[in-house]
Amino acid sequence: RVGLAPGTAGSAVGLGAGCPVLILSLQCILTGTWVNDLGSNMTVKAVNGRGEFSGTYHTAVTATNNEIKISPLQGSQNRKNQHNKATFGFTVNWSFSDSITVFSGQCFLDKDGNEVLKTMWLLRQDVDSLENDWKATR
Repeated sequence: RVGLAPGTAGSAVGLGAGCPVLILSLQCILTGTWVNDLGSNMTVKAVNGRGEFSGTYHTAVTATNNEIKISPLQGSQNRKNQHNKATFGFTVNWSFSDSITVFSGQCFLDKDGNEVLKTMWLLRQDVDSLENDWKATR
């Protein structure tokens, strides 16, 4: 449902001051800021050696009347495939509502060589009873 695309071509990788960086044709690096076609943005901090990452998600849309707030995310990526097209998943614990969303996706390169994230999401909101469970997931 959400296709994330990089906010700017050649987004900087935040590795900290004084760290020399040499990037040789690496593709599909999740680290950085990504913006989707609705204006939501996701910032992924460094991915560790196990593929785990954290960051923030700032949605541009909501089904609630609450003020939108930046929300934390936790995720994991799997880069062990022959095409170097990272598959990944992450969970956003919304800071402004009683819901949580999981995203699953893959990184692709478009015809111009730009990284594009394609994801699907599933949102679970709090409901007051087992009888209302049917309307808790979108």
